[in-house]
Amino acid sequence: MLVYNVTVKVNTDIHEEWLEWMKKTHIPEVLATGYFSKCRISKLDIQEDDGVTYAIQYDCFSIESLNKYMSLNAPALQKKTLDRYSNQFVAFRTVLQVIEEIFPTHTKS
Repeated sequence: MLVYNVTVKVNTDIHEEWLEWMKKTHIPEVLATGYFSKCRISKLDIQEDDGVTYAIQYDCFSIESLNKYMSLNAPALQKKTLDRYSNQFVAFRTVLQVIEEIFPTHTKS
């Protein structure tokens, strides 16, 4: 399995509206392409004066699926984001290969 990670630093003034748009519009559109099984939204736990940083992680079925998404769907979806929020965010993308998932044998509440 692969994780397609998009790290985004959003201007403080708009980060709440951006996050709502991501949850209600952008992420559902990405998932609707059929190339990803789920998405996680995380906020980096750091104090920044000029913005708020999020990691958006999409679980992907295969490198072939990711390559198809990147060539067929990503350009148009990224353009929508740029058109809406130009000059109000910076983003970089990474691909993580999941080597193994290890779960505890017991947990404490």
